[in-house]
Amino acid sequence: MSGLLRTLSLLIGFLFIGTFIGTVPAAAATDVQRIASGGLEAWLVEDHATPVVSLSLAFRGGAALDPPGKEGLAQLASSMLDEGAGDLDSQSFQRRLDDLAIELGFQVDRDAFYGHLRTLAENRDDAFALLRLALSRPRFDAEPMERMRNQLQAHLRRAEEDPRTRAQRRLFAAVFPGHPYGRPVEGTHDSLAAVTADDLRGFVARRLSRDALVLGVVGDITATDVKALLDALARDLPVAGDRPAIADVVAAVVPETVVTMPARQAAVVFAQPGLKRNDPDFIALTVVNQVLGGSGLTARLFEEVREKRGLAYGIYTTPLPFDHSALILGAAGTANERVGETVAVIRDEWRRLAREGLTETELADAKRYLTGSYPLRFTASGSIAEMLVAIQLESLGVDYISRRNGLIEAVTLADANRVATRLFDADRLSVVIAGGL
Repeated sequence: MSGLLRTLSLLIGFLFIGTFIGTVPAAAATDVQRIASGGLEAWLVEDHATPVVSLSLAFRGGAALDPPGKEGLAQLASSMLDEGAGDLDSQSFQRRLDDLAIELGFQVDRDAFYGHLRTLAENRDDAFALLRLALSRPRFDAEPMERMRNQLQAHLRRAEEDPRTRAQRRLFAAVFPGHPYGRPVEGTHDSLAAVTADDLRGFVARRLSRDALVLGVVGDITATDVKALLDALARDLPVAGDRPAIADVVAAVVPETVVTMPARQAAVVFAQPGLKRNDPDFIALTVVNQVLGGSGLTARLFEEVREKRGLAYGIYTTPLPFDHSALILGAAGTANERVGETVAVIRDEWRRLAREGLTETELADAKRYLTGSYPLRFTASGSIAEMLVAIQLESLGVDYISRRNGLIEAVTLADANRVATRLFDADRLSVVIAGGL
């Protein structure tokens, strides 16, 4: 795992090439090349202005595939892949990364297993070799495995003291009962303790396969270089994996739940069934959500909950599409004694949105914010590489970056209000509260 030494090394290694290292102009980010070789495909945005390469990858299938009783397997694997691989033990692997100022890491969510790499162009070949080692020949030695397990266990203990984390975990367990989405990505103390080195080896053999891999590459690199990487990955990774099927599920609606714990402030987490990313109304939902609880200071919930009543320090909502389900998820923090009032205002705004819809002014403001803020996602090569991977995972098309703002602009008031009426229902809103109540 990255530590202080890695951070200092990266700062020293990257500082000399300027304050805006790895920045790619938004126009260049739309020039996406599809590079195919060895049965793999990578999406590439070339930018030779600075000598940096960023790579993002994902394997389809995330923590939802962890076996029952071994929840946290994918999370532990994500922390172990850079803790020794091939002939390099943990210290040697980490030292090699530090010496070459290479940033390498992995993470997981319910639906995918992710990796990222960032390197100076002159160290590209070494960086790619280390990435391939981590993916195909991780060691899972006893000492780093116990160290990483202990770190994850410590994280779980800290999370148990955080009201929002407790509330969100309880919410997911309630709305997805008996389904893999209801289990915590991080696992539990018992399930993490049950994961063995053989489990991790099986994870790599079954899950990190060519048929599940998508890649995005941005920076000072050519299509020929990317093709060489694909050929090498094709040699190192198994052709096909073994991923159990996950059933589609509609989130359940459950009664309001209270988790009592020592806390000076309560967390309110709420959700209702949403729309998957491939639903034709998802873009309209994005606009509607911006009006209700999106970013900025003009969202209705921000105005009603914080500005008018001072009930919360912050509040938000977001569409949360999964591969096999979808939520509209929100959260707020409020004083313990004002929880009831806060929840009542949230439900009232949910009803008002369904009943009255949006105004022309709200629609225009939401579209202006969503289209105007979009170029900010292109301020670094790493974020663009991640976006290329996300677009592939969602099957949005190689031209999505250039089309996206047009899709937002095309949402009419009738579209937005139809979605608000169709989808938002205060009676389907599940609420979990955690705090010193």
